[in-house]
Amino acid sequence: MNLRAASRLVLMPAALALLLAACQPSTPEEAAAAPPAAEAPAADAPAEAIADEPALDPAAAAAAGQADASADAAAQGAPAGETPPPAPASTPSAVTFATEGEHYDLIPGGQPFEPLDGKIEVVEVFNYVCPACAMFQPLVNTWKARLPADVRFTYVPAPFGGNWDPYVRAYYAAEAMGIADKAHDGIFQAIHVDRSLKGERGADSAQDIARAYAKFGADPAQFASTMASFTVNAKFGRAKQYIAQQRANSTPTMIVNGRYRIKARNFETMLENTDRVIAQVRAGG
Repeated sequence: MNLRAASRLVLMPAALALLLAACQPSTPEEAAAAPPAAEAPAADAPAEAIADEPALDPAAAAAAGQADASADAAAQGAPAGETPPPAPASTPSAVTFATEGEHYDLIPGGQPFEPLDGKIEVVEVFNYVCPACAMFQPLVNTWKARLPADVRFTYVPAPFGGNWDPYVRAYYAAEAMGIADKAHDGIFQAIHVDRSLKGERGADSAQDIARAYAKFGADPAQFASTMASFTVNAKFGRAKQYIAQQRANSTPTMIVNGRYRIKARNFETMLENTDRVIAQVRAGG
Protein backbone atom coordinates (compact mmCIF):
# COMPACT_ATOMS: atom_id res chain seq x y z
CA MET A 1 0.00 0.00 0.00
CA ASN A 2 1.49 3.40 -0.93
CA LEU A 3 1.57 6.35 1.46
CA ARG A 4 -1.32 8.10 -0.28
CA ALA A 5 -3.50 5.05 0.01
CA ALA A 6 -2.52 4.43 3.61
CA SER A 7 -3.33 8.01 4.56
CA ARG A 8 -6.88 7.51 3.37
CA LEU A 9 -7.42 4.44 5.53
CA VAL A 10 -5.67 5.49 8.74
CA LEU A 11 -7.50 8.01 10.92
CA MET A 12 -5.51 11.08 12.03
CA PRO A 13 -5.40 11.64 15.82
CA ALA A 14 -7.88 14.50 15.60
CA ALA A 15 -10.27 12.38 13.61
CA LEU A 16 -10.15 9.66 16.25
CA ALA A 17 -11.86 12.08 18.62
CA LEU A 18 -14.95 12.01 16.41
CA LEU A 19 -17.82 9.78 17.45
CA LEU A 20 -18.04 6.27 16.05
CA ALA A 21 -20.10 6.04 12.87
CA ALA A 22 -21.26 2.49 12.35
CA CYS A 23 -22.68 0.76 9.30
CA GLN A 24 -26.11 -0.81 9.44
CA PRO A 25 -28.32 -2.97 7.20
CA SER A 26 -28.91 -1.19 3.92
CA THR A 27 -32.01 -2.95 2.61
CA PRO A 28 -35.53 -2.36 3.95
CA GLU A 29 -36.00 -6.09 4.60
CA GLU A 30 -32.81 -6.43 6.64
CA ALA A 31 -33.45 -3.16 8.48
CA ALA A 32 -36.91 -4.36 9.47
CA ALA A 33 -35.58 -7.72 10.62
CA ALA A 34 -32.73 -6.27 12.67
CA PRO A 35 -33.33 -5.06 16.25
CA PRO A 36 -33.08 -1.29 16.87
CA ALA A 37 -29.52 -0.03 16.57
CA ALA A 38 -27.88 0.48 19.93
CA GLU A 39 -24.39 1.48 18.89
CA ALA A 40 -24.25 4.36 16.42
CA PRO A 41 -25.85 6.12 13.43
CA ALA A 42 -25.20 5.19 9.83
CA ALA A 43 -21.78 6.13 8.51
CA ASP A 44 -23.09 8.77 6.09
CA ALA A 45 -25.09 10.59 8.76
CA PRO A 46 -23.67 13.55 10.72
CA ALA A 47 -21.53 12.40 13.60
CA GLU A 48 -23.50 12.39 16.83
CA ALA A 49 -23.65 10.57 20.12
CA ILE A 50 -24.61 6.93 20.33
CA ALA A 51 -28.34 6.75 20.88
CA ASP A 52 -28.22 5.25 24.37
CA GLU A 53 -25.19 7.16 25.66
CA PRO A 54 -24.69 10.91 26.28
CA ALA A 55 -22.06 12.79 24.33
CA LEU A 56 -18.73 12.95 26.11
CA ASP A 57 -18.22 16.35 27.76
CA PRO A 58 -14.48 16.74 28.59
CA ALA A 59 -15.14 19.56 31.05
CA ALA A 60 -17.78 17.55 32.86
CA ALA A 61 -15.51 14.54 32.93
CA ALA A 62 -12.71 16.59 34.44
CA ALA A 63 -15.06 18.04 37.06
CA ALA A 64 -16.29 14.57 37.92
CA GLY A 65 -12.70 13.41 38.31
CA GLN A 66 -11.97 16.30 40.68
CA ALA A 67 -15.10 15.50 42.68
CA ASP A 68 -14.03 11.88 42.95
CA ALA A 69 -10.57 12.93 44.10
CA SER A 70 -12.08 15.19 46.81
CA ALA A 71 -14.31 12.37 47.97
CA ASP A 72 -11.32 10.04 48.14
CA ALA A 73 -9.38 12.61 50.11
CA ALA A 74 -12.20 12.96 52.66
CA ALA A 75 -12.46 9.19 52.97
CA GLN A 76 -8.73 8.93 53.62
CA GLY A 77 -8.72 11.73 56.18
CA ALA A 78 -6.85 14.24 54.04
CA PRO A 79 -7.30 17.90 55.05
CA ALA A 80 -10.07 19.69 53.19
CA GLY A 81 -8.91 21.46 50.06
CA GLU A 82 -5.80 19.32 49.74
CA THR A 83 -5.34 16.68 47.10
CA PRO A 84 -3.81 13.38 48.26
CA PRO A 85 -0.83 11.95 46.38
CA PRO A 86 -1.91 10.60 43.00
CA ALA A 87 -2.77 6.93 42.91
CA PRO A 88 -0.85 4.66 40.56
CA ALA A 89 -2.15 4.98 37.04
CA SER A 90 -4.88 2.49 36.25
CA THR A 91 -4.80 0.41 33.13
CA PRO A 92 -7.61 -0.95 30.94
CA SER A 93 -6.89 -4.35 32.45
CA ALA A 94 -8.34 -3.28 35.82
CA VAL A 95 -11.33 -5.54 36.32
CA THR A 96 -13.27 -2.82 38.14
CA PHE A 97 -13.29 -0.75 34.95
CA ALA A 98 -15.68 -3.15 33.19
CA THR A 99 -19.20 -2.04 34.07
CA GLU A 100 -22.38 -3.36 32.49
CA GLY A 101 -24.27 -0.61 30.70
CA GLU A 102 -21.18 1.58 30.49
CA HIS A 103 -18.50 -0.55 28.87
CA TYR A 104 -20.62 -3.43 27.59
CA ASP A 105 -24.13 -4.83 27.27
CA LEU A 106 -24.67 -8.34 28.56
CA ILE A 107 -26.18 -10.60 25.87
CA PRO A 108 -28.88 -12.87 27.35
CA GLY A 109 -28.11 -16.47 26.43
CA GLY A 110 -25.09 -15.40 24.38
CA GLN A 111 -22.75 -18.10 23.14
CA PRO A 112 -19.22 -17.87 21.68
CA PHE A 113 -18.80 -18.22 17.94
CA GLU A 114 -16.39 -21.14 18.43
CA PRO A 115 -15.83 -23.40 21.47
CA LEU A 116 -13.61 -21.48 23.85
CA ASP A 117 -11.19 -24.33 24.64
CA GLY A 118 -9.58 -22.27 27.39
CA LYS A 119 -9.36 -19.10 25.30
CA ILE A 120 -11.05 -15.72 25.59
CA GLU A 121 -12.83 -15.10 22.31
CA VAL A 122 -13.08 -11.66 20.76
CA VAL A 123 -15.24 -11.38 17.64
CA GLU A 124 -15.38 -8.38 15.35
CA VAL A 125 -18.59 -8.29 13.34
CA PHE A 126 -17.62 -6.41 10.18
CA ASN A 127 -18.08 -6.20 6.44
CA TYR A 128 -15.73 -4.99 3.74
CA VAL A 129 -18.34 -2.63 2.29
CA CYS A 130 -18.71 -0.78 5.62
CA PRO A 131 -16.76 2.53 5.62
CA ALA A 132 -16.57 2.54 9.43
CA CYS A 133 -14.97 -0.91 9.36
CA ALA A 134 -12.38 0.35 6.89
CA MET A 135 -11.51 3.22 9.24
CA PHE A 136 -11.44 0.91 12.25
CA GLN A 137 -9.17 -1.69 10.62
CA PRO A 138 -5.78 0.05 11.08
CA LEU A 139 -6.47 0.37 14.81
CA VAL A 140 -7.55 -3.26 14.99
CA ASN A 141 -4.28 -4.31 13.33
CA THR A 142 -2.23 -2.50 15.97
CA TRP A 143 -4.42 -3.78 18.81
CA LYS A 144 -4.34 -7.41 17.61
CA ALA A 145 -0.55 -7.38 17.50
CA ARG A 146 -0.36 -7.02 21.28
CA LEU A 147 -3.07 -9.49 22.29
CA PRO A 148 -1.90 -12.05 24.87
CA ALA A 149 -1.79 -15.72 24.04
CA ASP A 150 -5.01 -16.52 25.87
CA VAL A 151 -7.10 -14.29 23.57
CA ARG A 152 -8.42 -15.56 20.23
CA PHE A 153 -9.54 -12.94 17.71
CA THR A 154 -12.11 -13.87 15.05
CA TYR A 155 -13.66 -11.91 12.20
CA VAL A 156 -17.34 -12.63 11.51
CA PRO A 157 -18.57 -10.94 8.31
CA ALA A 158 -22.09 -9.54 8.49
CA PRO A 159 -24.66 -10.63 5.86
CA PHE A 160 -26.90 -7.57 6.03
CA GLY A 161 -28.23 -8.06 2.48
CA GLY A 162 -27.53 -6.33 -0.80
CA ASN A 163 -23.87 -6.13 -1.76
CA TRP A 164 -22.85 -7.03 1.80
CA ASP A 165 -23.61 -10.72 1.22
CA PRO A 166 -21.13 -11.48 -1.59
CA TYR A 167 -18.35 -10.19 0.64
CA VAL A 168 -19.37 -12.60 3.40
CA ARG A 169 -18.95 -15.40 0.87
CA ALA A 170 -15.69 -13.86 -0.32
CA TYR A 171 -14.27 -13.79 3.21
CA TYR A 172 -15.07 -17.45 3.78
CA ALA A 173 -13.82 -18.44 0.32
CA ALA A 174 -10.53 -16.67 1.08
CA GLU A 175 -10.39 -18.43 4.43
CA ALA A 176 -10.92 -21.80 2.74
CA MET A 177 -8.08 -21.01 0.32
CA GLY A 178 -5.73 -19.82 3.07
CA ILE A 179 -5.48 -16.19 1.97
CA ALA A 180 -8.00 -14.43 4.21
CA ASP A 181 -5.42 -12.76 6.45
CA LYS A 182 -3.16 -11.77 3.57
CA ALA A 183 -6.02 -10.24 1.58
CA HIS A 184 -7.95 -8.61 4.42
CA ASP A 185 -6.56 -5.06 4.29
CA GLY A 186 -6.28 -5.22 0.50
CA ILE A 187 -10.02 -5.77 0.01
CA PHE A 188 -10.80 -2.74 2.18
CA GLN A 189 -8.37 -0.78 0.01
CA ALA A 190 -9.90 -2.04 -3.24
CA ILE A 191 -13.35 -0.82 -2.15
CA HIS A 192 -12.64 2.36 -0.20
CA VAL A 193 -9.34 3.65 -1.61
CA ASP A 194 -8.71 2.31 -5.12
CA ARG A 195 -12.46 1.95 -5.85
CA SER A 196 -11.74 -0.96 -8.13
CA LEU A 197 -14.65 -2.68 -6.36
CA LYS A 198 -17.97 -0.93 -5.79
CA GLY A 199 -18.87 -2.05 -2.30
CA GLU A 200 -22.08 -0.26 -1.34
CA ARG A 201 -21.86 1.94 -4.44
CA GLY A 202 -23.11 -0.87 -6.69
CA ALA A 203 -23.24 -4.60 -7.28
CA ASP A 204 -19.98 -6.54 -7.45
CA SER A 205 -20.27 -9.94 -9.11
CA ALA A 206 -18.47 -13.02 -7.83
CA GLN A 207 -16.14 -12.67 -10.83
CA ASP A 208 -15.37 -9.02 -9.95
CA ILE A 209 -14.49 -10.01 -6.41
CA ALA A 210 -12.51 -13.05 -7.54
CA ARG A 211 -10.32 -10.85 -9.75
CA ALA A 212 -9.51 -8.68 -6.72
CA TYR A 213 -8.44 -11.77 -4.77
CA ALA A 214 -6.24 -12.86 -7.65
CA LYS A 215 -3.77 -10.23 -6.44
CA PHE A 216 -3.32 -12.33 -3.31
CA GLY A 217 -2.72 -15.63 -5.06
CA ALA A 218 -6.24 -16.90 -5.78
CA ASP A 219 -7.21 -18.46 -9.09
CA PRO A 220 -10.24 -16.32 -10.11
CA ALA A 221 -12.31 -19.21 -11.46
CA GLN A 222 -11.64 -21.37 -8.42
CA PHE A 223 -12.34 -18.47 -6.08
CA ALA A 224 -15.71 -17.68 -7.67
CA SER A 225 -16.62 -21.36 -7.51
CA THR A 226 -15.62 -21.57 -3.85
CA MET A 227 -17.85 -18.59 -3.03
CA ALA A 228 -20.83 -20.74 -4.08
CA SER A 229 -19.63 -23.95 -2.41
CA PHE A 230 -21.48 -25.93 0.24
CA THR A 231 -18.80 -25.10 2.82
CA VAL A 232 -19.11 -21.37 2.26
CA ASN A 233 -22.92 -21.57 2.27
CA ALA A 234 -22.78 -23.30 5.65
CA LYS A 235 -20.42 -20.66 7.08
CA PHE A 236 -22.60 -17.89 5.66
CA GLY A 237 -25.62 -19.32 7.49
CA ARG A 238 -23.68 -19.74 10.71
CA ALA A 239 -22.45 -16.14 10.62
CA LYS A 240 -26.00 -14.90 10.01
CA GLN A 241 -27.36 -16.94 12.92
CA TYR A 242 -24.62 -15.81 15.30
CA ILE A 243 -25.09 -12.13 14.45
CA ALA A 244 -28.85 -12.38 14.97
CA GLN A 245 -28.43 -14.13 18.31
CA GLN A 246 -25.92 -11.53 19.51
CA ARG A 247 -28.12 -8.65 18.30
CA ALA A 248 -25.15 -7.20 16.45
CA ASN A 249 -27.14 -4.89 14.21
CA SER A 250 -24.32 -2.60 13.10
CA THR A 251 -20.67 -2.82 12.14
CA PRO A 252 -18.08 -2.77 13.52
CA THR A 253 -19.26 -4.56 16.67
CA MET A 254 -16.94 -6.23 19.18
CA ILE A 255 -18.21 -9.20 21.21
CA VAL A 256 -16.31 -11.04 23.95
CA ASN A 257 -17.08 -14.73 24.65
CA GLY A 258 -20.47 -14.32 23.01
CA ARG A 259 -21.77 -12.63 26.17
CA TYR A 260 -20.38 -9.10 26.23
CA ARG A 261 -21.25 -6.67 23.41
CA ILE A 262 -18.88 -3.73 23.70
CA LYS A 263 -20.24 -0.21 24.03
CA ALA A 264 -18.20 2.78 22.88
CA ARG A 265 -18.38 6.36 21.65
CA ASN A 266 -15.40 6.10 19.33
CA PHE A 267 -12.99 3.58 17.83
CA GLU A 268 -10.26 3.92 20.45
CA THR A 269 -12.72 3.54 23.30
CA MET A 270 -14.16 0.42 21.68
CA LEU A 271 -10.77 -1.26 21.92
CA GLU A 272 -10.10 0.05 25.43
CA ASN A 273 -13.44 -1.30 26.63
CA THR A 274 -12.73 -4.61 24.94
CA ASP A 275 -9.49 -4.79 26.93
CA ARG A 276 -11.40 -4.09 30.13
CA VAL A 277 -13.88 -6.87 29.46
CA ILE A 278 -11.09 -9.28 28.54
CA ALA A 279 -9.49 -8.55 31.90
CA GLN A 280 -12.78 -9.11 33.69
CA VAL A 281 -13.34 -12.45 31.93
CA ARG A 282 -9.78 -13.54 32.68
CA ALA A 283 -10.37 -12.81 36.37
CA GLY A 284 -13.49 -14.94 36.33
CA GLY A 285 -16.02 -12.15 35.96
